[in-house]
Amino acid sequence: MIKIVCVGKIKEKYLEELINDYLKRISKYHKIDIIELKDNEDIKKETNEILKYLANKDYKIALAINGKSYDSLLFAKHIEEIFNYKGSITFLIGGSNGLEKEILELCDEQISFGNITFPHGLFRGILLEQIYRAFKINNNERYHK
Repeated sequence: MIKIVCVGKIKEKYLEELINDYLKRISKYHKIDIIELKDNEDIKKETNEILKYLANKDYKIALAINGKSYDSLLFAKHIEEIFNYKGSITFLIGGSNGLEKEILELCDEQISFGNITFPHGLFRGILLEQIYRAFKINNNERYHK
């Protein structure tokens, strides 16, 4: 199981279409679920909401600008290794305030997709595309470069 816990809603139709397209593609390989939480000015309330979706059995990955970087091949290999010993992954995408230290400390690792800031909805699409690419790579299937 893959869970993506996101703070913030998608408002743009074109981003909803992008996200739904990749969810459909990924679902051919693995069960995936997106949990959208309300963006909250009170970071403590936001943190408490996120905590409800973190299971000890899951491998928890925070998406953070200061996290470890992977290229697509290493990311694919890493995802495969996680499934082999954990079975499920939870990705965490924070809101405009980022993720609290408490959440980051509960995560097994932090991953960065670069040193630039992406709009929330676009980043969600990028994450889904990389998850899909990982499944294509791990199944030795052709995918454009």
